[in-house]
Amino acid sequence: MTEIELRRLVSAVHAGDLPRRAFLDRMLAMGLSTPLAAAMLGAPVAAQAQNTYKPAKRGGGGVLKLLFWQGATYLNPHFANGSKDSEASSVFYESLVRTDADGNYVPVLAAEVPTPAPDGKSVVWKLKRGVQWHDGKPFTADDVVFNWQFGSDPAASTWTRGLFENIKSVDKIDSHTVRVVYEKPMPDWRLWVTQLIPKHLFAPFMGAKSREAPNNIKPVGTGPYRFVEFKPGELNPNYHQPNRPHFDRIEIKGGGDATSAARAVLQTGEFDFAWNLLVEEEVLKRMETGGKGKVLLAAGGTTEFIQINNSDPWTEVEGERASVKSKHPIFGDPQVRKALMHLVDRKSIQAHVFGRAGVVSSNYLNNPARYNSKGTSDDFNVDKANAMLEAAGWKKGADGIREKGGRKFKLVYQTSSNSLRQKVQAIIKQSFSRAGIDVELKAISASVFFSSDAGNPDTASKFWADMQMYAFTRSTDPGRYMQNYVSTLISTKANKWAGLNYTRFQNAEYDKLNDQAENEIDPVKRAALFIRMNDIVCNDGSVLPLVYRPGMHAARNGLVSPLTAWDNVLTGLSDWYREA
Repeated sequence: MTEIELRRLVSAVHAGDLPRRAFLDRMLAMGLSTPLAAAMLGAPVAAQAQNTYKPAKRGGGGVLKLLFWQGATYLNPHFANGSKDSEASSVFYESLVRTDADGNYVPVLAAEVPTPAPDGKSVVWKLKRGVQWHDGKPFTADDVVFNWQFGSDPAASTWTRGLFENIKSVDKIDSHTVRVVYEKPMPDWRLWVTQLIPKHLFAPFMGAKSREAPNNIKPVGTGPYRFVEFKPGELNPNYHQPNRPHFDRIEIKGGGDATSAARAVLQTGEFDFAWNLLVEEEVLKRMETGGKGKVLLAAGGTTEFIQINNSDPWTEVEGERASVKSKHPIFGDPQVRKALMHLVDRKSIQAHVFGRAGVVSSNYLNNPARYNSKGTSDDFNVDKANAMLEAAGWKKGADGIREKGGRKFKLVYQTSSNSLRQKVQAIIKQSFSRAGIDVELKAISASVFFSSDAGNPDTASKFWADMQMYAFTRSTDPGRYMQNYVSTLISTKANKWAGLNYTRFQNAEYDKLNDQAENEIDPVKRAALFIRMNDIVCNDGSVLPLVYRPGMHAARNGLVSPLTAWDNVLTGLSDWYREA
């Protein structure tokens, strides 16, 4: 193969015309290793090959021990506004399709991946027959219709409500066929397909009663494992895929932190798998020398970013903090927000914190390559920031802290408790202090920060601070992800802080572009809209991207665990097994 031919293949992968797995398979056939072939693509991919499933019978694999250092709160996917709840729900609940490591859709409860109508306004789903809920009741079209009704009900305040906004109707054609009809063309027509809950158990708890359903914490799904109180789950003997699942029982432990989770797999071998390793690179390298397991990378679109609050989190308006009717006393000035853009030392954050787990990026939207913008700047320049703050009227006082109109430039910067995130906070605090900005750091337990608990003051969705940092997992299509800055989805007291827009960002052009993207079927034109949306929110200074993060997990030697960062890690749990 010539260099020109190789470059064409790499370009085809970046353009989305050639599946990444097909490229890797072709390179392997030529004798190249998976890491070397992946390096040609310029982005990390799953470090573990997506092996063909080998077990010839159901069960026999013993106990699979998983460690998720963020413990689940709800086991209802409609209320899973964070990865900890969504991942835990994936053990028991399934979707019509899932996304594999290459971003391809794989049928699960659907009999096949359908083809939408030419105008993009409807799609017919044929459902897999013979599937049962864990209690023995049949899975039918009625369940699919019900999930739309349940999730779209405003009174239920579900996290999934935004997935259903464009749906006009979900109609039952027969017992195992449904037609989804959209109000307008739906470019990513698979987006609404969340994990499905059973109608016969949740129908009595529609609307305002949705949080009262006993099965919110006692899941009854169609997945490979059944819930048995808060004890090890047992395999589903009636699972609809042959020879699956491999493991007889599954244990999921929540709590602790990412470092102890990595140690429990890589050094002690106490657990088989540890999720989401936000751990310093040097620490992970030392742990890997223990020989019990290895770190796995999976490509995706997760970006670590800092959000800037556009509302006032310290003053109540009509009984509501951070009200959309308020304006942040410091960040209300766009010049101040833009000055902060020059105080983000991304290269130091990558070099001293994330290592292979973070790639410098000034974009909120990263990957696939067709969505990557060149219209943002990674310009770390403290002198420039100082000049901009001076011009905006913020003068340094005797203590070195800037002030204006009697107000000190003091900020509260919050994130979840995690050693990596606390180190990022320290780097940001240091660069901000060089510009005369006093930053108070706040670390909140991940189980609280990412909670959907409307009564807790420290959740990310309330955002009762000046700045906050986290990452948002997304699918291959960025439509849902970009809704995080749509003005009609602002998180408020009225919607129990279930809106996606935590920053209270409002921009008419952004909203218009989002509306256009929701109706644009041409993938090239749609990508251009998303790039423009990315540029608006990044260049406004309302979001400060830090690094793009591939999925990073740990697996004990011998565990075959096909991974994807484009979906919940555990959506492919039925394909996991342990080699002899």
